[in-house]
Amino acid sequence: MTDLPYRYEVTATAAALNESHAELGDGDETGLFVTVAGRLMLRRGQGKLVFGDLQDRTGRIQLFASAKVCPDFHEFAALNLGDWLGVTGEIIKTKRGELSIRVTAWDVLARWGGTFPDKWHGLTDTDARYRQRYIDLWVNDGSRQAFVDRSRMVSATRRWLEERDFLEVETPILHPIPGGALARPFETHHNALDTEMFLRIAPELYLKRLTVGGFDKVYEIGRVFRNEGMSTRHNPEFTMLELYWAYADYHDGMELTEQLIAHLAEQITGSTTITYDGREVDLSTPWERRTMTDLISEHVQLDLSIEMDRDELAKIAEDVGVQVKGYYGPGKLILEIYEKTVEAHLWGPVFVTDYPKEVSPLSRVHRDKPGFTERFEAIVAGRELCNGFSELIDPVEQLARFEAQAADRDAGDAEAMPIDRDYVRALEHGLPPTFGLGIGIDRLVMLLTDTQTIRDVVLFPTLRPEQE
Repeated sequence: MTDLPYRYEVTATAAALNESHAELGDGDETGLFVTVAGRLMLRRGQGKLVFGDLQDRTGRIQLFASAKVCPDFHEFAALNLGDWLGVTGEIIKTKRGELSIRVTAWDVLARWGGTFPDKWHGLTDTDARYRQRYIDLWVNDGSRQAFVDRSRMVSATRRWLEERDFLEVETPILHPIPGGALARPFETHHNALDTEMFLRIAPELYLKRLTVGGFDKVYEIGRVFRNEGMSTRHNPEFTMLELYWAYADYHDGMELTEQLIAHLAEQITGSTTITYDGREVDLSTPWERRTMTDLISEHVQLDLSIEMDRDELAKIAEDVGVQVKGYYGPGKLILEIYEKTVEAHLWGPVFVTDYPKEVSPLSRVHRDKPGFTERFEAIVAGRELCNGFSELIDPVEQLARFEAQAADRDAGDAEAMPIDRDYVRALEHGLPPTFGLGIGIDRLVMLLTDTQTIRDVVLFPTLRPEQE
């Protein structure tokens, strides 16, 4: 490897050359010399001519090498597919109409150490695609484009929020107390402090501390970690957008949410009407709003009430296939019935509103419906896309909710929240009426790129240990 260069001066990209010379006539020469770099993806020989495809981050361009002009022609003809090349040459269009670089100088920048997947089959082994993403990105154009779209979507999200005066911040990833969501955390140990700490399951409680501190429009896009199973929709580490908007409630939040997602759909796909898994989804605003209990009544003809006897609700839940646990109260049972019977059938988009208080420990009580909260989840294509609510601002009630969660934890609910007394202390200093929102970035990318598994939108998904 000592003969490989330490740097290489590139003057053009494949996409720029294809765009700027689109009108070049068949057989024309430009007299313009450029230098490009990328991987050799295809190669075919015709006597004293060799053709190859060079791919960089923007696309592909053909290389045209002739024995008369190309130095070390036979070595060039013997290059391995996958080798990194730097090439200098004249921009021409072949008689067959292919924009090309006629090679006058070339260098190997890095050598491929194996057999490169061919262009017809790509990298088809699913496990290899995820473990060797560095190959997948070269040979599967759809995979590369999904991650380009992901980056564009996150950038567009930031611009949209900043145009509305939201301030981006960073909050801790190591938490002394896991909170902000109902989930089992990853645990670790801080040696210097000799204390247990947890990878954050949500940034929520820190962001609301900032709202107490006067940041009335604040957001964070970052990694969160939940020690739970893996599926087509779940990865133990994933990316969340969380935002907090003082002086707003969940009605304002639903408008903000639908406007943001409709905007992102237009930015990424060119339309608010997209196709997902073979079916059309219209993301144009406004979205439908339906209460959880109304949807249960409509889909399974069950009229449920938070005042119903707990044992009666438990029997209904068992009848629809819910595995009822002893600490489930009426609110938890209603949620379980909804998730078992309704959620997967909502193509949406629809805001499912008014969640039971029991399963919404950080949400403000509903101003008109005792036992419920001003909370929504947006369901699109049968999947939860985001969660938002009018924030609970009363420190006394928040402490009582934490204590109820702690009781559930003692009863066996590993996802219940512990008591965060410092957060309660922050509320004692005054949190104004506030709306909070969490959007799963990975699931939103899946929706907008018509992707069926989260592993296809996470560059390096969590995998089982590789077997030797």
